[in-house]
Amino acid sequence: MINIDELKFDEKGLIPAIVVDSITKKVLTLAYMNRESLQISMDKKKTCFWSRSRQELWLKGETSGNFQNIVSITADCDNDALVVVVEKEGPACHLGTDSCFTNPVWQSDELSEFSLEGLMELLRGRKEEKKEGSYTTYLFEKGLDKILKKIGEECTEVIIAAKAEDKAETVYEIADLAYHTMVLMLQNGITLEDIHRELASRHVIDHKVKQEKMTK
Repeated sequence: MINIDELKFDEKGLIPAIVVDSITKKVLTLAYMNRESLQISMDKKKTCFWSRSRQELWLKGETSGNFQNIVSITADCDNDALVVVVEKEGPACHLGTDSCFTNPVWQSDELSEFSLEGLMELLRGRKEEKKEGSYTTYLFEKGLDKILKKIGEECTEVIIAAKAEDKAETVYEIADLAYHTMVLMLQNGITLEDIHRELASRHVIDHKVKQEKMTK
């Protein structure tokens, strides 16, 4: 761990802070901190910035209720920029959007960005818009029993591939299982955030158990 005195603030006493969602890993915003706002952030465990336009301290969520609970703060190799990982309570942008970064500037024709969140949005679109000829839409139209049947089938195929020690086939079948599981999640109103929080809570419990064993 480094301390504030080791950080390099610019000539105005500021350091850029890139705020990242701990669950989605999405960049939420770029803001600035001075020494005081950084100390407040660490003390309150909530993001506090220095508003360059208003020239005053700005505790994110103080008026909107959209607080950002800090998970970690990490400096770059030069100690002149910060990444602040947070669990957010509501939109990060003052425009009411999830992130401030919503305006595409350029995109590769050859490379594509994949994320579970993006896939979830695509599946949600198939559920809501009922695209003709879509297998995903077909599953939603058939309902819970059909979705559960497919999950059962995919579980069996994962077991068969894994038992055969066929890595490529196991990866393929796990991907199929993950896809059908996400369809089930949407069918039952479960979000990726729900799963993330459940797994995170188990990690904390496991960490405490390990600590208790080490002290005995």
